[in-house]
Amino acid sequence: MTGTSDTPAHFQVHESGAYFHGTRADLQAGELLTAGHRSNYHREHLSNHVYITRVLDVAVLGAEMAIGQGRPRVYIVDPDGPVEDDPNVTDKKFPGNPTRSYRTPGPVRVVGEMIDWVGHSPEYLQSFRAGLDELRRRGEDVLYD
Repeated sequence: MTGTSDTPAHFQVHESGAYFHGTRADLQAGELLTAGHRSNYHREHLSNHVYITRVLDVAVLGAEMAIGQGRPRVYIVDPDGPVEDDPNVTDKKFPGNPTRSYRTPGPVRVVGEMIDWVGHSPEYLQSFRAGLDELRRRGEDVLYD
């Protein structure tokens, strides 16, 4: 946990301290996630990084926004190399890195699956997608990858 009372609940680091990755892919422990897959937010873009977070709610949103037909899944992952702050949120949308969002160009190993999480409401997801659509409409949907 972050331990700070001014951190919103949806930005609190999970008590385990683990890294998470949200997706719709059906994966097993031991499998590797690698760069080169389509971005959840820019479907035409093949990502140069694997994106991870220490905040469960952020991983849940990533899973819900992910492209694909499978159900949203959140995996506990272990990066096999250096990680850096995700520049798409760090100091661009939120000062600092309150979402504890990171990326790595290297592989990320699936350790297990989180099954005890609560998804966002359909209204929240619709609002989030509408916000992304508005950024695209204004030409402000820049992806730093």
